[in-house]
Amino acid sequence: RRVNPSTEPLQVPAGAKDDTFNVLDLAEYTKNRPWWRKIFAPNSGSSAEKYNVATQLVIGGVTGWCTGFIFQKVGKLAATAVGGGFFLLQIANHTGYIKVDWNLVQRDVNKAKQQLKFHSSGNKMPPEVIIFLKKNVILTGGFAGGFLLGMAS
Repeated sequence: RRVNPSTEPLQVPAGAKDDTFNVLDLAEYTKNRPWWRKIFAPNSGSSAEKYNVATQLVIGGVTGWCTGFIFQKVGKLAATAVGGGFFLLQIANHTGYIKVDWNLVQRDVNKAKQQLKFHSSGNKMPPEVIIFLKKNVILTGGFAGGFLLGMAS
């Protein structure tokens, strides 16, 4: 027997509480909601096709500001942690608690530089990113402006 998920209540076994629950079929629920399909449809298109210029600027600006603000706070915390770690290492080295083999450090730094030069020589932006940026210029501009404002606040 097939159960219609939106109308027939779920039967509870004997001895359990006497509550009934309705089963909600999310697939059927979302088919009747056009805004849901517009936002999450696989080929929903660029934001320029869906939203007006003001909406795109607001969405881009708000998300950019939030991202910039978080980057600013996390960046300060990371810089403090890294700087404090180097400071403590220098104190430990100066007082004799640790001994640093600077020749080994220099050799490892040079090796890392060579690897960075090798990997970054042909590094280009993926074409999907360029296509996204071209289709969503206003949203991207709003995001960039919001990001800079978030970093400054």
